Amino acid sequence: MMETMLSVHDLGKSFKNKQIISNISFDVKKGEIMAILGPNGAGKSTTIRNIMGIMYPDEGTISFQGHKSIPRHKIGYLPEERGLYKNVKIMDILLYLAELKDYPLKKAKERALRYLKKFNLEGKENTSVEELSKGMGQKVQFIASIIHEPELLILDEPFSGLDPVSQELFKNEIRNLAEDGTAILLSSHQMNLVEEMCDRLFMIHHGQKIIYGNMDEVKEEYANFKCTIRGKNDHTILEQLPEVQRVEQQDDTSILYLTKDVHVTSWLKQLPDDLNILELAIDRISLHEIFIDIATDKNLLQEEGALYA
Repeated sequence: MMETMLSVHDLGKSFKNKQIISNISFDVKKGEIMAILGPNGAGKSTTIRNIMGIMYPDEGTISFQGHKSIPRHKIGYLPEERGLYKNVKIMDILLYLAELKDYPLKKAKERALRYLKKFNLEGKENTSVEELSKGMGQKVQFIASIIHEPELLILDEPFSGLDPVSQELFKNEIRNLAEDGTAILLSSHQMNLVEEMCDRLFMIHHGQKIIYGNMDEVKEEYANFKCTIRGKNDHTILEQLPEVQRVEQQDDTSILYLTKDVHVTSWLKQLPDDLNILELAIDRISLHEIFIDIATDKNLLQEEGALYA
């Protein structure tokens, strides 16, 4: 069983009598990538700032490896609001930030050079940040967050503003860090990347827990099946099919959202012979769709009056 690195228990925080987060509890284990998700204003940043000690909770506890105080040199943090000294050389920044974490200077320089090469920034160690593109600057900020070999790494919107090639670089490095035992708490609005990378997720809305579990459990619990049919078909006929909750159509494509308890193979046998089917695919709704449903309060996942577990 994996060791728990970070444990957040019954966290609560208010500003000016407005409750921002309430009863927030989750943990992050050694070597796993844990996502913290939610729409803007849900309470993600407040939760992260409490973990980082930037602010303090009104209720609840935060512990690291069972200890109430979190040693700063064991945590790496990539903030959503990037902030590097504009007119300072890259290497000077990286070594300065490593020194703040009490990390040996020689090792920090070796790691910096290795990561600059890995992130296609070789030879730019004496370049100042203001000379870099936004994507390059983000790479430097990422290196700064891991230069001291943190045991817990908190990444807030790490993929924001990156081109697809740089996204792949980040994804691979985040996976490598997890495989080497780093506990990673990742916040991102790019649900496709979260679904692809993360082991577990914690979804927050209006300051409260909505979903918490591993990716497979979440998909099974919340992501009903949908059937996509390409071909011209009458909307009303599709709506009348058994175990169809709703139908969305665009041009010649129809998406049929099915009930939670549908038995897929039996359902397929009930499709009328006269349906126009050029292509047919069945899969579960994506994490992106679950997120949109929650963020917009559509309650499309609501079943028999019970909204989310």
